[in-house]
Amino acid sequence: MTFFEKIRSVVRREIRIWVRRPVYIVGSVFVMAFCTLFYLSFLRDGVPSDVPIAVVDLDRTATSREFCRQLDATQLGKVVMYDDFAEARFDMQGGRVTSVCVIPEGFNRDIQAQRQPTFSFYINGLYFLSGSLAWKDILTMVNLTNGAVQREVLRMKGVPESLIMGQLQPVDVDVHQIGNPTMNYGAYLANMMIPGMLQMVVVILMIYSLGTELKYGTSRHLLNAVDGDIYAAVSGKMALYTVLFTLIGWTLEVILYKWMHFPLAGRLGQMLLACFLLVVASEAVAVFIIGLVPVCRFALSIGALYSVLGLSMTGFTLPVEAMPTGLRGLTMMYPLRYYYDIYVQAGIFGSGFGQWYICVVALLLFCFLPFLVMKRLKHAYEYLDYERN
Repeated sequence: MTFFEKIRSVVRREIRIWVRRPVYIVGSVFVMAFCTLFYLSFLRDGVPSDVPIAVVDLDRTATSREFCRQLDATQLGKVVMYDDFAEARFDMQGGRVTSVCVIPEGFNRDIQAQRQPTFSFYINGLYFLSGSLAWKDILTMVNLTNGAVQREVLRMKGVPESLIMGQLQPVDVDVHQIGNPTMNYGAYLANMMIPGMLQMVVVILMIYSLGTELKYGTSRHLLNAVDGDIYAAVSGKMALYTVLFTLIGWTLEVILYKWMHFPLAGRLGQMLLACFLLVVASEAVAVFIIGLVPVCRFALSIGALYSVLGLSMTGFTLPVEAMPTGLRGLTMMYPLRYYYDIYVQAGIFGSGFGQWYICVVALLLFCFLPFLVMKRLKHAYEYLDYERN
């Protein structure tokens, strides 16, 4: 048989396995469909809203009540009033509110006397997203309240209205939020979380497909079907999974950028290319792992740990430049890192191929990893000298 005839025989054999074991379709199509629906619906409004913020108003004056109304009017906050701090703290520890603001007694009196009252607020850092947004909203409202007080003082001193804003805000900040002007957290997270889940599914299912040949003792049958050619056996499996996961990935890209209209400065074809390279590179990593550790359950554990860490090593939540020096080199081990670089250059900035071709080269270099373990994988397939249980 020629090499391509061997690949066709492996593909037909793999399709028969899919029919007998629906876990492959469930673990790929249905898992990715669930993850996509979850991430796209979880933040379907763009930014979290109506996050409960506890307010303990010990002053009970017009100034404190106006502060509470303004805080409740923000997109994020939903003010929940409490009579004492102990009750508010108890609810924050129970997860019923994300933060607690304490307006001290004499708040308005101290403001009028320019005695600088102390405004205390407590943020539950366990809820990172809602906690950080609550901190931002509360701090903004405190600054606005401070500005309103200073404005009234300047008015009473007879300062003209045209000069008041110049004294309150000497520098006017002009902010341009590139790539996500509406501050849509769904676009920010889903653009990387969904491809990250795709990478995880590719690695785990590819390891499982190759590892079950060892687990169930069918690896010799696979080698006999391709006349002992391990390259044809692995290539046949990878060819079928490449088609499956590429179609899944391309469908997800179309959903993100055509249906959901997430910001995309470049062309959709560039992201489709990046998705295809991500799939191929992830499959190569999976073959390397199962070849390095030809025991199904151990390889699956390593693959799962590797994939989960990849979400943190990508750099979309914490920039690579801000990571400790020892971790920066580890980011190069993850295909998702280079997919993210392509997305930044092509998707956000609309740069040409010359700005991100190095990421394409890096993803293609992952394809050479299986060649390092082919001999070891063939030995394991032939002799089955591994621990099954």
